[in-house]
Parts: sequence; structure tokens; C-alpha cells
Amino acid sequence: MATARVGISGWTYAPWRGVFYPKGLRQADELSYAAGRMTSIELNGSFYSLQKPTSWRKWREETPDDFVFAIKAPRFLTHIRRLEDVEEPLANFLASGLLGLVPKLGPILWQLPPNLDYDPELLARFLALLPHDTEAAVEVARGRGERMRGKELLDIDEPRPLRHAIEPRAQSFDDQEFADQAAASGVAVVLGDSAGRWPRLDWVTADFAYARLHGDKELYTSGYDEAGLDQWEEWTRDHLDHDRDVYVYFDNDQKVRAPVDAMALLQRLAR
Repeated sequence: MATARVGISGWTYAPWRGVFYPKGLRQADELSYAAGRMTSIELNGSFYSLQKPTSWRKWREETPDDFVFAIKAPRFLTHIRRLEDVEEPLANFLASGLLGLVPKLGPILWQLPPNLDYDPELLARFLALLPHDTEAAVEVARGRGERMRGKELLDIDEPRPLRHAIEPRAQSFDDQEFADQAAASGVAVVLGDSAGRWPRLDWVTADFAYARLHGDKELYTSGYDEAGLDQWEEWTRDHLDHDRDVYVYFDNDQKVRAPVDAMALLQRLAR
């Protein structure tokens, strides 16, 4: 049976304290508080730097049994290397401990920079590197660099599928060839709602769907009104009706809208 996961992109935001987070709540308890009110969180600290195995384990332990994390892949691969020569950085990322999140490990999100145009050959090389189960991920992780020796986590309890989602931000990705490439690799193309800033690609390219809601009227700021939530409820239910799992993350965090909107969508889906 298909499942919908709804949550927020990150959880550590100072303006949320005393508004979403109760006044006096310890910062160390914010993850468990947020995780108790939604079914998934997009973990974005991994975008900025490699995390430690102890951190991944801690996040797993602080969340409910049926909780799932999506993992934002490092910008070193997407924004600095720009998908070129990423074999070792990919191995380092997979060795850093995210496999320790299992069974709470959800999709890996590959957010591309707006100035990275669609290059079919480059994308084909990159997609071919991505492992699609945890056993294959361990094999890739064995190619880690020397700086990761002694800091890695390469053990898994049992093989599990590993999902990938890609969020392009250049208009040139609005191309059927790209859709076909993603579908051939089983990679979901993210539907990004960005107030018109980036392409809106509402395609089915995998056995799951992934949406990032950055604000429908003003980027990162505007909340979703009743009509907007109606739209995302309908979109989510349509995928569920077609037996596709769904991941929806609200990233309109600047005015403390993200957690409010995520909980509102969850309430609608529970009816």
C-alpha cells in the first residue's frame, strides 16, 4: 500500500522558537518535537558538510519508529563539482553514516544549481553512479577517500531499496529526453513549487513522487491557503491512487509557514 510522507525541509530555524517550538524547549529537543508532528523531514545539514556516523544514529534514535528522513546530497557534488568527477565524493557521502539511518532512510535528494544546464551525457554518467539499494551503496562507499578512513560506517543489517530524486533548477531541463533518462534510471524528478523561479516539472519517472514546496506566491515566504492545500492534497491522493509513495516537503520557512502548512496537509490526508 502506498504511503504519503509530509514534512519540512530542515528543523533548526531560530524564528521558529517560541512560535512553532514552545518557548523554553531545548534546541536539542527540536528534532523530536518536530518529528512527533509530521511523518518525515528533509535533512539538509548533509548539503553543507559530511555528517558523522554518531549524528546519523542520534537522529534515528530521536525520531518515531515509523519516521523517514529524506537526505539532501552534498553541494560539493552538485554545486562545486557540478556532477563531474564525483566518484570519490559520492563514496565519501555514502560512507559518512547515512546508511545507519535504516530503516528510516528515505530518498536522497540531488538539488542542482540554477546555472547547471541540461547536458544529457553528463547526466547519464552521473545517474549511472547512483546505487539503488543499500548493498550497492556499501560497495560504492568502499571507494571512499583516505580522509574517511576510520570515520565511516559501512555496515547494514539487511539490503533495502535506495531511492533518488533530482531537482533541476535550469529551464533547459524541461526536456523530454531528461524525463526519459530519469525514468530509465528510476529516479524521481522533483516537482518544485517556487513562485515561478524554477521549472515546474510534474512528471512521473519513478515508483514514487517527490514535491518541494518553496512558496507558491513568494519564494520561501508565502504560506499555502486553503486552495493551495487543496491542490497538494489532490496531487498527493492521485499518486497514492496509482500506488506510488509520496514525499512532500514544505520549504517556505522564512515566516514560520513550513511546519504549519505541513501539519495542515497531514490533517487533510488523514480525513
